[in-house]
Amino acid sequence: MWLCDFSGTDLRPLDILSEVVPTSGVRSGIRILQVQGTRGFQFSASARRALSFPASQIFLYCDLFPEEFSIIITLRVLSIPSKKNEYIFSVMKEESMTLGSQPPCTKNEKAQFWFNASRKGLYLCDGSAWVTMLEVKERLDYVEEYQNLMTNSETMGIEIFGIPKVGFFAATANRYTPPGSAIYKWTDGKFQSYQNIPTNQAQSWCYFTIGKKIFLAVANFEKNQRGQQFSVIYKWSYRTEKFFPYQRIATHSARDWEAFDIDGEAFLAVANHREGDNHNINSVIYRWNPRTGLFEANQTIPTSGAYDWEFFTVGPYSFLVVANTFNGTSTKIDSHIYIWLGGSFQLFQSILTFGAADWEVFRIGDRIFLAVANSHSYDSGTVMPNNYYAINSSIYELNITAQMFVKFQDLLTYSALDWEFFSVGEDYFLVVANSFDGFTFSVNSIIYRWQGYEGFVAVHRLPTFGCRDWEAFHTTAGSYLMYSSAREPLSKVLKLKTL
Repeated sequence: MWLCDFSGTDLRPLDILSEVVPTSGVRSGIRILQVQGTRGFQFSASARRALSFPASQIFLYCDLFPEEFSIIITLRVLSIPSKKNEYIFSVMKEESMTLGSQPPCTKNEKAQFWFNASRKGLYLCDGSAWVTMLEVKERLDYVEEYQNLMTNSETMGIEIFGIPKVGFFAATANRYTPPGSAIYKWTDGKFQSYQNIPTNQAQSWCYFTIGKKIFLAVANFEKNQRGQQFSVIYKWSYRTEKFFPYQRIATHSARDWEAFDIDGEAFLAVANHREGDNHNINSVIYRWNPRTGLFEANQTIPTSGAYDWEFFTVGPYSFLVVANTFNGTSTKIDSHIYIWLGGSFQLFQSILTFGAADWEVFRIGDRIFLAVANSHSYDSGTVMPNNYYAINSSIYELNITAQMFVKFQDLLTYSALDWEFFSVGEDYFLVVANSFDGFTFSVNSIIYRWQGYEGFVAVHRLPTFGCRDWEAFHTTAGSYLMYSSAREPLSKVLKLKTL
């Protein structure tokens, strides 16, 4: 076998497998090699010249390399030492390799390989799913505008969800009725109008499933035309492939729904914001009754201008945290974390917040964090600050030893209304919805990257107008962020460009 310099100076940058393997795929075999702890794959051709092409397609200065050879690929892997950055491939005849878009993975394809050129990854079918064997980790480079989505009216919240074998959807909670709120379906790489639903100053949507049943609950802030105040649970019809009204629940200026399961039972928690001018009212937790097929009130919890519920688990324990915004005189009030004990939620910890509008729970490794979006600082009994809206929002970390959340980091925000946690490759990010700086609604919302000991560090500043909500989502074409504006009938989809 002839050899050439593989230091990188002789190699042309190209996808070798796409040069060698025809788009229809080849029947082949494979075995795994391990050298000094580094694993690679060795293939050998099932027929002479099956994987051959002129050496000049790869090597610039190597005249002696024959046209027929075993494939040698060098991949740069940042997370291991440079001396272990080489993987050797030579094709054998027992297995098969597929190129192009993702093929099915069933028992018939078990032990077959698929090479995804766009993600630079090699995957093995285990009989039910494609398992990553080798993949170049993506890194966020920059964010670009991808789609301007004109909405029915200003959008208070977005819910993104997928329905198996049907598609990928975004539900927008819109201010005015008519025309109400809308559901959009991801079609040909863009969100397109799919269904309109009558709502009454909708604040948010919550998608959830119970067994094979699919639901979408809307939090209505205002009364309907009959003067009644209901929030509505919609159910998905597999026959018509649309949502239809399923259950109405009396609420009081509802801001948010949170769906969760505990010990196999389904629950819904509503954040009741106020009743008339009274912000100190009960929010309610509902339990699903499988006999009647309806949600029934299970527990009431006193709240003050409740804006958001967030459910999470730590080991065998279940928690529910509420964002309290206003008690009638001040936004400087406690928000509460509750723990499920003995069949009900009981107070676990109180945290001082300032017009809290959102909680976001996320995990990095074995660490658990809670981020609160503080919207403004107001107290009728104190001197007015220079700026109600330029205040810190905070990140708390669970201290297992102390059995409580302790402050980890403060970040300056401008009337923050939402946090969204997402990852790209091996990097973790938080994006904040900055809505108002005291002077204008044209405020940059910020993407922060996790940098270990430094905590979260600002890396991207995104121009937004009255930003209300962020949602991160992924499709086969890439990763995206979507934000809603509470000040104009326009939401935007941004694409995350990666290295």
